[in-house]
Amino acid sequence: MKRSIAVLGLSLFTSAAFAYQVTGPVLDVTDTKIVVEKDKEKWEIARDKDTKVSGDLKKGSRVTIQYKMTATAIDVKDTKGKDGKDKDTKAKDKDAKKEAAKDKK
Repeated sequence: MKRSIAVLGLSLFTSAAFAYQVTGPVLDVTDTKIVVEKDKEKWEIARDKDTKVSGDLKKGSRVTIQYKMTATAIDVKDTKGKDGKDKDTKAKDKDAKKEAAKDKK
């Protein structure tokens, strides 16, 4: 019993970790987006048919929007050269070789 409660608590924590909210008056609303003003900034947030709306959503209404940020693409820019070593490691190796050559003299 204790284990299931701990797992439930952990799953609630992780889902809340990526949840955000913004509150303000609605400047514009369409089927695909809602624009709200917060601290003189315009926040444009996408929405779709699955977005839950409670109440009469219209321009001028004060709303609180719950939203999540999700990555849609990730481009990794490796710093490794052809030999598989990190470029910074190559520079350090080169410097170490120079120091070793100086020590031999």
